[in-house]
Amino acid sequence: MERSLRRSVYALLIVASVAGMFARVMALRTPDPRSPTPFFSANDRSRWATIRALVDEGTYAVDRVVFDSQGRPVRGWHTIDLVRHAGADGKLHYYSSKPTLLPTLLAAEYWLIQKATGATLTEQPGYVVRLMLVLTNVLPLALALVLLARQVEALVASDEVRLFTVAAACFGTFLTTFAVTLNNHLVAAVSLVVGIELAWPLLSEPAAYPWRRYLAAGLALGFVAANELPALVLVVLVAISLLLRAPWGALAGYLPGAGLVAAAAIGTNWLAHGDWRPPYAHRQDGPVVTRTDAAGAHHLDAGALPPDMIIQIHAAGLDIASQVMVEVRRPGQRWMLWDPTTGIQLAVERSVVGGKEVLEVRHWDHWYDYPGSYWQPERLRGVDRGEASPWRYAFHCLVGHHGLFSLTPLWLLSVYGCGLWLARGDARQRHLAVWALLASLVVLGFYLTRPQIDRNYGGVTCCLRWLVWLVPLWLLTLLPGAERLLRGRWGWGAGLGLFAVSAFSAAYSAANPWSHPWIYEYLVALGWLAP
Repeated sequence: MERSLRRSVYALLIVASVAGMFARVMALRTPDPRSPTPFFSANDRSRWATIRALVDEGTYAVDRVVFDSQGRPVRGWHTIDLVRHAGADGKLHYYSSKPTLLPTLLAAEYWLIQKATGATLTEQPGYVVRLMLVLTNVLPLALALVLLARQVEALVASDEVRLFTVAAACFGTFLTTFAVTLNNHLVAAVSLVVGIELAWPLLSEPAAYPWRRYLAAGLALGFVAANELPALVLVVLVAISLLLRAPWGALAGYLPGAGLVAAAAIGTNWLAHGDWRPPYAHRQDGPVVTRTDAAGAHHLDAGALPPDMIIQIHAAGLDIASQVMVEVRRPGQRWMLWDPTTGIQLAVERSVVGGKEVLEVRHWDHWYDYPGSYWQPERLRGVDRGEASPWRYAFHCLVGHHGLFSLTPLWLLSVYGCGLWLARGDARQRHLAVWALLASLVVLGFYLTRPQIDRNYGGVTCCLRWLVWLVPLWLLTLLPGAERLLRGRWGWGAGLGLFAVSAFSAAYSAANPWSHPWIYEYLVALGWLAP
């Protein structure tokens, strides 16, 4: 097939995919007909709340966005993806639990839209949200599909395999599914495509490119990790590859580029929270301050500090007032102390130490523990409770109701393709296979070995969303596997079957990616799985 004809087919596939995404963005309908905002879930509402607070309120605190003046949740804006801690003013504030760099950048986009059009997220959320989703999701993904087609062209000679893979990129993955909602996964995947485009040629001709290209590759791949923390493994793998081939470029360009993104991510987190650690690192109490007799628990339940506790807290070096706010978290068991004059927060919990019941005072560091928080074990529902059996969780993550290979069986060809390139590929193909294989194994291993509360399949979502950013690597490593499979009539039949199931899974949740996969829903409907 002539190159011009192939490009025409690529263009048709990409335009059809992009038009479909654009149509779905324009036709956004919230699952709650009473909601004034076109948001699908707590996940995207959390990010939108930060964007609105930054531009309209000049703060990362989302109190006035998600609660009204009476402290009641605001329909369409309230989200369970919140944390609470003392702000720079010493007062308790609510914040999004999501990483800060992406919403900070998108706040700049919203500011420009507001200045250019006068539209705001408060008064015209539908207009602003649709415009930002087109600018943030649809158009960048269109560019990524063009770059992927170009990369496919360079990696394989078979016209059939090229067209098959570009069609898979356009219709057979969850990238397009997530185009209708604000999320970090699609942004990370697009950044990965750009990073591969910049970094991969450096492996064959390192001296032919200036340090600026290395810098740009570091920025792109660093931004992947800023949106998907486990992607740090890929940043390291690419760094090793470049250090072996072009140490000067890696040291002068790539590593500083990745470092700039890391500094921006940590810096915006500090601006938002006054801490370099992200919110999800604040899920348990801090170091012990002191311990007192458990007999003082009735004082705390009544909203006062036991006298001996005040003395011992002062002895530990904390200048806390005698009149502090006491928030009962579990009567007789757990309390939060807050001194509004100093901003000091402490946790008090009934514990057993040396066989004796005591009240253990710790520095407060459980940002997810606040009145009304959904993230308490007794309040969690459905998949958020976590899968009790690690083996059952691994099964469903790989081939079960949220299965990587059951929902998108095209990735079986990627596994096969990695093996083929590792055995017979050239240097650059082997690098891609190593990047894809090691990054996938490390990320899967990380999520499969989490404690029960984190074994939740990513919550109510159409797939294992934590892995979506790896899709570009899987599409490229799919090529040699597809080349082997599509040689005969039966192979083409099998390939079309894999493509059909993958495209069906992606399309099934296209209207709302924050919904369960089709396998999960049908197992629940048949009574084979508890909702």
